[in-house]
Amino acid sequence: MQRRKFIKNATAASTAFTIVPSFVLGKTHTPPSDTLYMGAFGVGGRGAGVIQGLNATQKVKFVALCDVDDRRAAETYAAYPDAKQFKDYRKVYDKHLKDIDAIMVATPDHMHASIALPFMRAKKHAYVEKPLTHNINEARLMTNVAKENGIVTQMGNQGASSDGSREAKEWIQSGVIGKVYKVDCWTNRPVWPQGVPVPTGKDPIPKGLDWDLWLGKAEMRDYNDAYLPFKWRGFWDFGTGALGDMGCHIMETPFGVLDLGYPTEAEASCSTNWIGDFVEADYSESCPASSIVRLKFNTEEHGDIALNWYDGGLLPDLPDELKDGETIGDGGGGSIFYGNRGILVCDAYSRNARLLPSSTMKLLTPPSPYLKRIEGDTGGHQRNFVEGCLNGTETSSDFKRSGPLTEAVLMGNLAIKAYQYKKLKEGKKLGDWDPFEYPGRRKILWDGANMKVTNWDLANDWVKGNYRKGWELS
Repeated sequence: MQRRKFIKNATAASTAFTIVPSFVLGKTHTPPSDTLYMGAFGVGGRGAGVIQGLNATQKVKFVALCDVDDRRAAETYAAYPDAKQFKDYRKVYDKHLKDIDAIMVATPDHMHASIALPFMRAKKHAYVEKPLTHNINEARLMTNVAKENGIVTQMGNQGASSDGSREAKEWIQSGVIGKVYKVDCWTNRPVWPQGVPVPTGKDPIPKGLDWDLWLGKAEMRDYNDAYLPFKWRGFWDFGTGALGDMGCHIMETPFGVLDLGYPTEAEASCSTNWIGDFVEADYSESCPASSIVRLKFNTEEHGDIALNWYDGGLLPDLPDELKDGETIGDGGGGSIFYGNRGILVCDAYSRNARLLPSSTMKLLTPPSPYLKRIEGDTGGHQRNFVEGCLNGTETSSDFKRSGPLTEAVLMGNLAIKAYQYKKLKEGKKLGDWDPFEYPGRRKILWDGANMKVTNWDLANDWVKGNYRKGWELS
Protein backbone atom coordinates (compact mmCIF):
# COMPACT_ATOMS: atom_id res chain seq x y z
CA MET A 1 0.00 0.00 0.00
CA GLN A 2 1.25 3.51 -0.78
CA ARG A 3 2.16 5.60 2.26
CA ARG A 4 -0.47 8.33 1.65
CA LYS A 5 -3.23 5.77 1.14
CA PHE A 6 -2.15 3.98 4.33
CA ILE A 7 -2.34 7.20 6.37
CA LYS A 8 -5.76 8.01 4.91
CA ASN A 9 -7.10 4.55 5.71
CA ALA A 10 -5.60 4.54 9.20
CA THR A 11 -7.15 7.92 9.97
CA ALA A 12 -10.50 6.75 8.65
CA ALA A 13 -10.30 3.66 10.81
CA SER A 14 -9.84 5.81 13.89
CA THR A 15 -12.71 8.19 13.10
CA ALA A 16 -15.28 5.91 11.47
CA PHE A 17 -14.89 2.80 13.62
CA THR A 18 -18.49 1.91 14.47
CA ILE A 19 -18.32 -1.78 15.29
CA VAL A 20 -15.56 -2.38 17.82
CA PRO A 21 -14.43 -5.99 18.38
CA SER A 22 -14.74 -7.03 22.01
CA PHE A 23 -11.03 -7.67 22.44
CA VAL A 24 -10.10 -4.01 21.89
CA LEU A 25 -12.24 -2.63 24.69
CA GLY A 26 -9.53 -3.05 27.31
CA LYS A 27 -10.37 -2.38 30.96
CA THR A 28 -14.11 -2.14 30.44
CA HIS A 29 -14.26 -5.65 29.03
CA THR A 30 -13.94 -9.17 30.41
CA PRO A 31 -11.86 -10.94 27.75
CA PRO A 32 -13.26 -14.10 26.19
CA SER A 33 -10.00 -15.94 26.86
CA ASP A 34 -6.68 -15.60 28.61
CA THR A 35 -4.85 -15.08 25.34
CA LEU A 36 -3.55 -11.75 24.04
CA TYR A 37 -3.07 -11.76 20.26
CA MET A 38 -0.16 -9.54 19.24
CA GLY A 39 1.74 -8.08 16.33
CA ALA A 40 5.42 -7.30 16.93
CA PHE A 41 7.64 -4.84 15.05
CA GLY A 42 11.42 -4.87 15.27
CA VAL A 43 11.86 -8.45 16.43
CA GLY A 44 15.64 -8.82 16.46
CA GLY A 45 18.02 -7.46 19.09
CA ARG A 46 16.16 -5.82 21.98
CA GLY A 47 12.84 -6.75 20.38
CA ALA A 48 13.70 -10.43 20.66
CA GLY A 49 14.18 -10.01 24.42
CA VAL A 50 10.85 -8.24 24.82
CA ILE A 51 9.13 -10.99 22.83
CA GLN A 52 10.67 -13.61 25.11
CA GLY A 53 9.32 -11.76 28.13
CA LEU A 54 5.85 -11.56 26.60
CA ASN A 55 5.92 -15.21 25.59
CA ALA A 56 7.01 -16.24 29.10
CA THR A 57 3.60 -15.17 30.41
CA GLN A 58 2.08 -18.06 28.42
CA LYS A 59 -0.81 -15.72 27.64
CA VAL A 60 0.44 -14.24 24.36
CA LYS A 61 0.09 -15.53 20.83
CA PHE A 62 2.00 -13.73 18.08
CA VAL A 63 -0.11 -13.31 14.98
CA ALA A 64 2.43 -11.31 12.96
CA LEU A 65 6.15 -10.60 13.27
CA CYS A 66 7.59 -7.70 11.29
CA ASP A 67 11.20 -6.68 10.70
CA VAL A 68 12.93 -4.93 7.81
CA ASP A 69 16.04 -7.11 8.29
CA ASP A 70 15.69 -10.87 7.81
CA ARG A 71 19.11 -11.47 9.37
CA ARG A 72 18.27 -9.79 12.67
CA ALA A 73 14.84 -11.40 12.78
CA ALA A 74 15.90 -14.94 11.86
CA GLU A 75 16.02 -16.41 15.38
CA THR A 76 12.68 -14.91 16.35
CA TYR A 77 11.07 -16.10 13.13
CA ALA A 78 12.37 -19.60 13.81
CA ALA A 79 11.09 -19.55 17.40
CA TYR A 80 7.52 -18.63 16.36
CA PRO A 81 6.91 -20.44 13.06
CA ASP A 82 3.13 -20.02 13.22
CA ALA A 83 3.34 -16.23 13.12
CA LYS A 84 3.09 -14.52 9.75
CA GLN A 85 6.26 -12.71 8.67
CA PHE A 86 6.40 -9.21 7.21
CA LYS A 87 8.91 -6.50 6.34
CA ASP A 88 6.45 -3.60 6.01
CA TYR A 89 4.37 -2.69 9.07
CA ARG A 90 1.65 -1.26 6.83
CA LYS A 91 0.94 -4.73 5.46
CA VAL A 92 0.37 -6.00 9.00
CA TYR A 93 -2.18 -3.23 9.41
CA ASP A 94 -3.85 -4.11 6.11
CA LYS A 95 -3.96 -7.88 6.62
CA HIS A 96 -4.20 -8.46 10.39
CA LEU A 97 -5.70 -5.40 12.08
CA LYS A 98 -8.78 -7.39 13.09
CA ASP A 99 -6.71 -10.35 14.26
CA ILE A 100 -4.62 -8.59 16.92
CA ASP A 101 -5.37 -7.06 20.31
CA ALA A 102 -2.02 -5.37 20.90
CA ILE A 103 1.31 -4.43 19.37
CA MET A 104 4.94 -4.35 20.47
CA VAL A 105 7.37 -1.88 18.83
CA ALA A 106 11.14 -2.20 19.30
CA THR A 107 12.47 -0.65 16.10
CA PRO A 108 15.05 2.15 15.98
CA ASP A 109 13.77 5.24 17.78
CA HIS A 110 12.82 7.25 14.69
CA MET A 111 10.07 4.78 13.69
CA HIS A 112 8.34 4.18 17.05
CA ALA A 113 5.53 6.67 16.58
CA SER A 114 5.10 6.09 12.85
CA ILE A 115 4.41 2.40 13.47
CA ALA A 116 2.51 2.60 16.75
CA LEU A 117 0.09 5.47 16.14
CA PRO A 118 -2.06 3.90 13.37
CA PHE A 119 -2.62 0.80 15.49
CA MET A 120 -3.28 2.84 18.62
CA ARG A 121 -5.88 4.89 16.75
CA ALA A 122 -7.53 1.58 15.86
CA LYS A 123 -7.71 0.90 19.63
CA LYS A 124 -4.89 -1.64 19.85
CA HIS A 125 -2.99 -1.81 23.13
CA ALA A 126 0.66 -0.77 22.78
CA TYR A 127 4.00 -1.77 24.30
CA VAL A 128 6.70 0.53 22.88
CA GLU A 129 10.38 0.43 23.76
CA LYS A 130 12.15 3.41 25.28
CA PRO A 131 12.48 6.19 24.46
CA LEU A 132 8.81 6.26 23.59
CA THR A 133 9.40 8.50 20.57
CA HIS A 134 12.01 10.35 18.52
CA ASN A 135 10.73 13.87 19.15
CA ILE A 136 8.61 15.76 21.66
CA ASN A 137 5.58 16.20 19.44
CA GLU A 138 5.38 12.43 18.84
CA ALA A 139 5.45 11.80 22.60
CA ARG A 140 2.59 14.22 23.15
CA LEU A 141 0.62 12.57 20.32
CA MET A 142 1.17 9.08 21.72
CA THR A 143 0.07 10.21 25.18
CA ASN A 144 -3.08 11.88 23.88
CA VAL A 145 -4.07 9.07 21.52
CA ALA A 146 -3.69 6.48 24.29
CA LYS A 147 -5.95 8.54 26.56
CA GLU A 148 -8.55 9.24 23.87
CA ASN A 149 -8.85 5.58 22.93
CA GLY A 150 -8.70 4.11 26.44
CA ILE A 151 -6.04 1.57 25.52
CA VAL A 152 -3.51 -0.15 27.77
CA THR A 153 0.06 1.05 27.22
CA GLN A 154 3.57 0.41 28.51
CA MET A 155 6.93 1.94 27.63
CA GLY A 156 9.81 -0.51 27.77
CA ASN A 157 11.74 0.95 30.69
CA GLN A 158 11.71 -2.14 32.89
CA GLY A 159 13.05 -0.36 35.96
CA ALA A 160 9.58 1.16 36.34
CA SER A 161 8.38 -2.29 37.41
CA SER A 162 11.24 -2.89 39.83
CA ASP A 163 10.93 -3.07 43.60
CA GLY A 164 13.74 -0.51 43.82
CA SER A 165 11.68 2.20 42.16
CA ARG A 166 8.83 1.62 44.60
CA GLU A 167 11.13 1.46 47.63
CA ALA A 168 12.78 4.78 46.72
CA LYS A 169 9.37 6.36 46.27
CA GLU A 170 8.14 5.10 49.64
CA TRP A 171 11.24 6.42 51.42
CA ILE A 172 11.08 9.87 49.83
CA GLN A 173 7.30 10.21 50.15
CA SER A 174 7.68 9.28 53.82
CA GLY A 175 10.10 12.16 54.34
CA VAL A 176 13.25 10.10 54.97
CA ILE A 177 15.44 12.74 53.25
CA GLY A 178 13.04 15.67 53.51
CA LYS A 179 12.24 17.99 50.62
CA VAL A 180 14.27 17.19 47.53
CA TYR A 181 15.94 20.13 45.77
CA LYS A 182 18.42 18.41 43.41
CA VAL A 183 18.87 15.11 41.59
CA ASP A 184 22.03 14.05 39.74
CA CYS A 185 21.68 11.27 37.12
CA TRP A 186 24.37 9.65 34.99
CA THR A 187 25.06 6.73 32.65
CA ASN A 188 28.05 4.86 31.25
CA ARG A 189 26.58 5.29 27.74
CA PRO A 190 27.29 5.79 24.92
CA VAL A 191 28.83 2.39 24.30
CA TRP A 192 28.68 3.03 20.54
CA PRO A 193 30.39 5.76 18.48
CA GLN A 194 29.16 9.33 19.01
CA GLY A 195 30.71 12.64 18.07
CA VAL A 196 31.60 11.21 14.67
CA PRO A 197 31.17 12.41 11.09
CA VAL A 198 28.24 11.30 8.97
CA PRO A 199 29.34 8.20 7.04
CA THR A 200 30.39 8.69 3.44
CA GLY A 201 30.66 6.10 0.75
CA LYS A 202 28.23 3.42 -0.32
CA ASP A 203 28.43 -0.12 1.04
CA PRO A 204 26.50 -3.04 -0.46
CA ILE A 205 23.07 -3.41 1.13
CA PRO A 206 23.13 -6.71 3.07
CA LYS A 207 20.95 -9.47 1.72
CA GLY A 208 17.60 -9.54 3.50
CA LEU A 209 17.64 -5.85 4.53
CA ASP A 210 15.10 -3.45 3.03
CA TRP A 211 17.07 -0.21 3.38
CA ASP A 212 14.23 2.04 2.22
CA LEU A 213 11.89 0.63 4.88
CA TRP A 214 14.64 0.82 7.52
CA LEU A 215 15.08 4.53 6.77
CA GLY A 216 11.33 5.06 7.02
CA LYS A 217 10.67 8.72 7.83
CA ALA A 218 14.39 9.65 7.58
CA GLU A 219 15.77 11.21 4.41
CA MET A 220 17.06 8.80 1.78
CA ARG A 221 20.83 8.20 1.77
CA ASP A 222 23.23 5.48 0.68
CA TYR A 223 23.52 2.44 2.90
CA ASN A 224 26.67 2.38 5.03
CA ASP A 225 27.81 -0.30 7.48
CA ALA A 226 28.50 2.48 10.02
CA TYR A 227 24.78 2.68 10.82
CA LEU A 228 23.93 -0.94 11.63
CA PRO A 229 23.11 -2.93 13.57
CA PHE A 230 23.35 -0.72 16.67
CA LYS A 231 25.36 2.38 15.83
CA TRP A 232 22.34 4.27 14.47
CA ARG A 233 21.78 5.38 18.08
CA GLY A 234 24.54 7.95 17.71
CA PHE A 235 22.93 9.85 14.80
CA TRP A 236 20.11 12.35 15.34
CA ASP A 237 18.20 11.23 12.24
CA PHE A 238 17.60 7.80 13.78
CA GLY A 239 18.52 7.76 17.45
CA THR A 240 18.46 9.89 20.56
CA GLY A 241 21.97 9.35 21.88
CA ALA A 242 23.05 8.36 25.37
CA LEU A 243 20.36 10.47 27.04
CA GLY A 244 17.59 8.99 24.90
CA ASP A 245 18.86 5.47 25.40
CA MET A 246 19.21 5.56 29.18
CA GLY A 247 17.33 8.65 30.37
CA CYS A 248 13.98 6.84 30.41
CA HIS A 249 15.57 4.21 32.66
CA ILE A 250 17.59 6.34 35.06
CA MET A 251 15.36 9.43 35.17
CA GLU A 252 12.31 7.23 35.73
CA THR A 253 12.95 7.09 39.47
CA PRO A 254 13.12 10.86 40.12
CA PHE A 255 10.32 11.43 37.64
CA GLY A 256 7.97 8.98 39.32
CA VAL A 257 9.02 9.75 42.87
CA LEU A 258 8.84 13.53 42.59
CA ASP A 259 5.99 13.91 40.06
CA LEU A 260 8.18 16.22 37.98
CA GLY A 261 5.97 16.92 34.97
CA TYR A 262 7.29 19.16 32.19
CA PRO A 263 10.62 20.95 32.71
CA THR A 264 10.58 24.73 32.69
CA GLU A 265 14.08 25.20 31.29
CA ALA A 266 17.04 23.25 29.93
CA GLU A 267 20.65 23.93 29.11
CA ALA A 268 23.53 21.72 28.02
CA SER A 269 27.26 21.57 27.42
CA CYS A 270 28.94 18.95 25.26
CA SER A 271 32.33 17.77 24.08
CA THR A 272 33.90 19.53 21.08
CA ASN A 273 35.40 17.61 18.15
CA TRP A 274 38.79 18.53 16.70
CA ILE A 275 40.16 17.25 13.38
CA GLY A 276 43.50 19.01 13.47
CA ASP A 277 45.56 21.48 15.46
CA PHE A 278 43.15 24.32 16.24
CA VAL A 279 40.75 22.95 13.59
CA GLU A 280 37.25 22.34 14.87
CA ALA A 281 34.93 19.83 13.20
CA ASP A 282 31.21 20.17 12.60
CA TYR A 283 29.71 16.82 13.56
CA SER A 284 26.35 18.21 14.64
CA GLU A 285 24.43 15.45 12.84
CA SER A 286 25.90 13.04 15.38
CA CYS A 287 25.07 13.04 19.08
CA PRO A 288 28.05 14.28 21.16
CA ALA A 289 30.57 11.94 22.73
CA SER A 290 29.73 13.35 26.17
CA SER A 291 27.27 15.85 27.56
CA ILE A 292 25.91 17.51 30.67
CA VAL A 293 22.26 18.57 30.71
CA ARG A 294 20.61 20.70 33.38
CA LEU A 295 16.82 20.60 33.65
CA LYS A 296 14.68 22.63 36.02
CA PHE A 297 11.25 21.58 37.30
CA ASN A 298 8.68 23.22 39.52
CA THR A 299 6.74 20.81 41.73
CA GLU A 300 3.87 21.23 44.14
CA GLU A 301 5.38 18.99 46.83
CA HIS A 302 9.08 19.97 46.72
CA GLY A 303 9.14 23.34 44.98
CA ASP A 304 11.93 23.97 42.44
CA ILE A 305 14.05 20.93 41.61
CA ALA A 306 17.23 20.82 39.53
CA LEU A 307 17.87 17.59 37.62
CA ASN A 308 21.36 17.23 36.18
CA TRP A 309 22.33 14.58 33.60
CA TYR A 310 25.86 13.33 32.81
CA ASP A 311 27.01 10.86 30.14
CA GLY A 312 30.03 9.83 28.09
CA GLY A 313 32.22 9.21 31.15
CA LEU A 314 31.30 12.45 32.93
CA LEU A 315 30.12 12.12 36.52
CA PRO A 316 28.42 14.39 39.05
CA ASP A 317 30.24 15.74 42.08
CA LEU A 318 30.84 13.07 44.71
CA PRO A 319 28.86 13.82 47.87
CA ASP A 320 30.97 14.78 50.88
CA GLU A 321 29.10 12.07 52.81
CA LEU A 322 30.63 9.33 50.62
CA LYS A 323 33.34 7.42 52.50
CA ASP A 324 36.65 6.34 51.00
CA GLY A 325 36.13 3.15 49.02
CA GLU A 326 32.40 3.72 48.55
CA THR A 327 30.95 4.35 45.11
CA ILE A 328 27.88 6.06 43.75
CA GLY A 329 25.54 4.05 41.55
CA ASP A 330 26.84 1.03 39.67
CA GLY A 331 28.65 0.37 36.41
CA GLY A 332 25.63 1.42 34.35
CA GLY A 333 24.95 4.70 36.14
CA GLY A 334 22.61 5.85 38.88
CA SER A 335 20.95 8.78 40.58
CA ILE A 336 21.52 10.85 43.72
CA PHE A 337 18.65 12.62 45.48
CA TYR A 338 19.62 15.60 47.64
CA GLY A 339 17.08 16.48 50.30
CA ASN A 340 17.17 19.02 53.11
CA ARG A 341 17.43 16.14 55.60
CA GLY A 342 19.65 13.65 53.79
CA ILE A 343 20.82 11.97 50.59
CA LEU A 344 19.48 8.89 48.80
CA VAL A 345 21.38 7.01 46.09
CA CYS A 346 20.07 4.49 43.54
CA ASP A 347 21.88 2.35 40.99
CA ALA A 348 20.84 2.19 37.34
CA TYR A 349 17.32 0.86 36.72
CA SER A 350 16.30 2.14 40.19
CA ARG A 351 18.12 -0.65 42.02
CA ASN A 352 19.57 -0.71 45.51
CA ALA A 353 18.24 2.44 47.22
CA ARG A 354 20.46 3.51 50.12
CA LEU A 355 21.23 6.54 52.26
CA LEU A 356 24.36 8.62 52.66
CA PRO A 357 26.29 8.65 54.84
CA SER A 358 26.07 4.86 54.79
CA SER A 359 26.19 4.75 58.59
CA THR A 360 22.67 6.18 58.69
CA MET A 361 21.29 3.00 57.13
CA LYS A 362 21.63 1.34 60.55
CA LEU A 363 19.38 4.01 62.01
CA LEU A 364 16.75 3.84 59.29
CA THR A 365 13.33 2.48 60.10
CA PRO A 366 11.95 2.17 56.58
CA PRO A 367 8.24 2.73 56.06
CA SER A 368 6.11 -0.36 55.62
CA PRO A 369 5.80 -1.12 51.90
CA TYR A 370 2.55 0.32 50.60
CA LEU A 371 3.08 0.41 46.82
CA LYS A 372 2.07 -2.70 44.91
CA ARG A 373 5.05 -4.77 43.75
CA ILE A 374 5.24 -6.40 40.33
CA GLU A 375 5.74 -10.12 40.86
CA GLY A 376 9.14 -11.34 39.69
CA ASP A 377 11.97 -9.47 38.03
CA THR A 378 12.51 -11.47 34.82
CA GLY A 379 9.87 -10.43 32.34
CA GLY A 380 7.86 -8.68 35.05
CA HIS A 381 7.49 -5.51 33.02
CA GLN A 382 6.09 -7.41 30.05
CA ARG A 383 3.86 -9.49 32.33
CA ASN A 384 2.52 -6.28 33.85
CA PHE A 385 1.51 -5.12 30.36
CA VAL A 386 -0.17 -8.42 29.47
CA GLU A 387 -2.13 -8.43 32.74
CA GLY A 388 -3.16 -4.85 32.03
CA CYS A 389 -4.54 -5.84 28.64
CA LEU A 390 -6.34 -8.95 29.89
CA ASN A 391 -7.42 -7.94 33.38
CA GLY A 392 -7.18 -4.16 33.63
CA THR A 393 -4.15 -4.24 35.94
CA GLU A 394 -2.51 -0.80 36.17
CA THR A 395 0.72 -0.77 34.19
CA SER A 396 3.94 0.62 35.60
CA SER A 397 4.89 2.89 32.71
CA ASP A 398 1.69 3.73 30.85
CA PHE A 399 1.93 6.59 28.41
CA LYS A 400 0.27 9.11 30.74
CA ARG A 401 3.46 8.74 32.83
CA SER A 402 6.08 7.67 30.30
CA GLY A 403 4.94 10.21 27.69
CA PRO A 404 5.84 13.23 29.86
CA LEU A 405 9.00 11.43 31.03
CA THR A 406 10.02 10.98 27.40
CA GLU A 407 9.27 14.63 26.72
CA ALA A 408 11.60 15.66 29.55
CA VAL A 409 14.36 13.40 28.21
CA LEU A 410 13.90 14.78 24.70
CA MET A 411 13.86 18.33 26.07
CA GLY A 412 17.36 17.57 27.30
CA ASN A 413 18.28 16.43 23.81
CA LEU A 414 16.83 19.64 22.39
CA ALA A 415 19.23 21.58 24.63
CA ILE A 416 22.10 19.38 23.39
CA LYS A 417 21.19 20.08 19.77
CA ALA A 418 21.01 23.79 20.58
CA TYR A 419 24.51 23.63 22.07
CA GLN A 420 25.81 21.84 18.97
CA TYR A 421 24.16 24.26 16.53
CA LYS A 422 26.74 26.45 14.85
CA LYS A 423 26.98 29.03 12.06
CA LEU A 424 30.07 30.21 10.22
CA LYS A 425 31.04 33.72 11.21
CA GLU A 426 31.10 36.30 8.44
CA GLY A 427 34.33 35.99 6.47
CA LYS A 428 35.24 32.63 8.04
CA LYS A 429 35.45 29.20 6.41
CA LEU A 430 35.84 25.65 7.65
CA GLY A 431 39.38 25.09 8.85
CA ASP A 432 39.87 28.66 10.07
CA TRP A 433 40.60 29.27 13.72
CA ASP A 434 37.46 30.04 15.73
CA PRO A 435 35.15 29.91 12.69
CA PHE A 436 31.80 29.41 14.35
CA GLU A 437 29.25 31.31 16.38
CA TYR A 438 26.85 29.42 18.66
CA PRO A 439 23.43 31.09 18.96
CA GLY A 440 21.94 28.08 20.76
CA ARG A 441 24.30 28.10 23.73
CA ARG A 442 21.76 29.52 26.09
CA LYS A 443 19.23 28.53 28.69
CA ILE A 444 16.25 27.17 26.74
CA LEU A 445 12.92 28.24 28.29
CA TRP A 446 10.09 25.76 27.80
CA ASP A 447 6.31 26.20 27.88
CA GLY A 448 5.37 22.57 28.39
CA ALA A 449 1.61 23.01 28.25
CA ASN A 450 1.86 24.65 24.83
CA MET A 451 4.89 22.59 23.75
CA LYS A 452 6.95 25.61 22.76
CA VAL A 453 10.39 27.11 23.31
CA THR A 454 9.70 30.70 24.27
CA ASN A 455 13.11 32.36 23.90
CA TRP A 456 14.68 30.92 20.72
CA ASP A 457 12.27 30.14 17.91
CA LEU A 458 14.68 28.07 15.81
CA ALA A 459 14.59 25.34 18.46
CA ASN A 460 10.88 24.85 17.84
CA ASP A 461 11.77 23.25 14.50
CA TRP A 462 13.25 20.35 16.48
CA VAL A 463 10.14 19.87 18.61
CA LYS A 464 8.30 18.22 15.71
CA GLY A 465 11.23 16.86 13.73
CA ASN A 466 11.49 16.11 10.01
CA TYR A 467 9.74 13.52 7.86
CA ARG A 468 10.61 12.25 4.41
CA LYS A 469 8.01 13.12 1.79
CA GLY A 470 5.28 10.50 1.91
CA TRP A 471 6.15 9.44 5.48
CA GLU A 472 4.60 12.34 7.37
CA LEU A 473 2.55 11.58 10.49
CA SER A 474 -1.17 11.84 9.94
